[in-house]
Amino acid sequence: MRPAFSALWNLDLAFADVVSTSSDPRLGAIRVAWWRERLEELDSGTEAPAEPRLRAVAADLLPRGFSGVELSQLEDGWLPLLEPFPWGEAQSDALKLRGRLLFGFGARLLGGDRRFAEQAGELWSLIDGARHCSDGDSRDRIFATARHIVVEGTAPRSLRPMTVLTALAVVAVTDPASGLARGMAAMHHRMTGRVVRF
Repeated sequence: MRPAFSALWNLDLAFADVVSTSSDPRLGAIRVAWWRERLEELDSGTEAPAEPRLRAVAADLLPRGFSGVELSQLEDGWLPLLEPFPWGEAQSDALKLRGRLLFGFGARLLGGDRRFAEQAGELWSLIDGARHCSDGDSRDRIFATARHIVVEGTAPRSLRPMTVLTALAVVAVTDPASGLARGMAAMHHRMTGRVVRF
C-alpha cells in the first residue's frame, strides 16, 4: 500500500504547493486548474506528463480503481484557500472537503469504514490547515470549527494506520510540546480506535 498512499498524499501536497507559493489568486487558480486537467486526461489514456507526482498517480492509483476525475476533486478542497485573508466559512468547508476526500480515498485503499474515515479526515484537515495558516484570526476561526467536529465510533483496525494521524493532530494542538503525549495518543488510538475530543 505504501506506493499508493505516497501517490495520494503527494498529490494533495502538489495542490498545497500551489496554494502556498501563489501570491495572486488568479494565477494560483490557473495552476490548480492545470493539475485538475492533467488528472482528468489520465482517464482518456493520455500518458502522464513528466511530472513525478502525476506519474505516481497513473502507476499506483489508477490500477487500484481510482479515476483521474475523482482524484481531481481535491481541487475543490484547495481552490478557496487561494483567497486572501481573512478566511471564513468557505475555507473551513473546503478544508473539511479536502479531509473527507483524502481519508475517504485512503479508506478505499485500506478496505475500512469510509464514514469513520471521512469524519476523522475532516478533523485532521481542519487542524492541519489551521496549523499552517499564517493569519491569526483565520487560524482561530478554523480551530473553532474543528472543535465542533466529533469523530464518532471506533476506527476499524484496518484504518488505524491512517486515522492515527487525526489523533496525533489533536494532541499537537492540546499538548504540542510533549513527545510523550503524542506517543500516548498514538498508542491509545491503536488500541481503542477512538479519537479524543479536540
